[in-house]
Amino acid sequence: MPERTAVIGSAQGLHARPAKIFVHLAAQQPVPVFIRVGDGAPVPASSILGVLSLGAAQGTEVVLSAEGDGAAGALETLAGLLAGDLDAEEPDHV
Repeated sequence: MPERTAVIGSAQGLHARPAKIFVHLAAQQPVPVFIRVGDGAPVPASSILGVLSLGAAQGTEVVLSAEGDGAAGALETLAGLLAGDLDAEEPDHV
């Protein structure tokens, strides 16, 4: 299963607003995507409760994984989103 590491760039981490933006974009991907912190259990990236349960603060390294046609593109898109500061401005893709 392809994986991609990303570092949370939002000043407040993946709290409610950034998590909502991330989950919304994850749900639009052509493959199911999962996210985990460290060696923790992966949660569906399209689940707001799962993403919030990670408790990912700014600077936290997360691992995204997906499998199937379009997995690499989905991981690239979502990793790029997480690296930005989702608190700073409204992203173009939402």
